[in-house]
Amino acid sequence: MRHEAFLDAVDAARVVAAIREAESRCRAEIRVHVTDEPVADVEAAAVVTFERLRMTDTAERNGVLIYLAPETQRFAVLGDRGIDGASEPGFWSAVTATMQALFREGRFTDGVVAGVLAVGEQLARTFPRREGDTDRNELPDAVSRD
Repeated sequence: MRHEAFLDAVDAARVVAAIREAESRCRAEIRVHVTDEPVADVEAAAVVTFERLRMTDTAERNGVLIYLAPETQRFAVLGDRGIDGASEPGFWSAVTATMQALFREGRFTDGVVAGVLAVGEQLARTFPRREGDTDRNELPDAVSRD
């Protein structure tokens, strides 16, 4: 699917609302990024974008990137080192399977939102909000693009 067609099919406002909802229950940060470039190795491209978006700058190294490459119909969900070791076995593959099933049905917004909310549930268990702490939004709540 062409980058523009994918973006037209995704309701960015719903995705941002899902990010805010997910982050309201945890101390972690979630970002969604869409590239218009064809990507042969989606994992490697996600790692580069993770660094470029400064996802490693969170205080607890608890950022998650949902990286989408619609031109080559690939995506990746990548967590920083603070999350990776604390995640339940099979968690990342379950998130990607849910997203992939919805994408196959052409339900692109639902797929991204489901991924964001599933990640948020895991993060709420791993990095719950602390009583009395004021959350600082360390990364923008937006669908970024290149």
